[in-house]
Amino acid sequence: MDTNTISYDPEAYRFKTISEFKTSMRYGAEVVIEWQGQEYGIWSENGSIRITCSDIPNENNIFENSDAALEYMVGSDRLRDVITQVTVLDRTI
Repeated sequence: MDTNTISYDPEAYRFKTISEFKTSMRYGAEVVIEWQGQEYGIWSENGSIRITCSDIPNENNIFENSDAALEYMVGSDRLRDVITQVTVLDRTI
């Protein structure tokens, strides 16, 4: 058994508050989330936030800050409204 392997714990990866998401972005986080069957990549890049959707070719949105990124529509929901409910598949912590 490899003792260096860290198992995936959805509860540990989940954002508990909007503030936690914003702080994470401020420190350069890279996140992969799933919402209603769609996967999205979110990461901080030179002070801005980039969001991509795996199912939409060339979907590449750049936002000035995390507040603007939280207005992004994930499916029919604003990211702000569901960030504490999404499944976080991967996250730099």
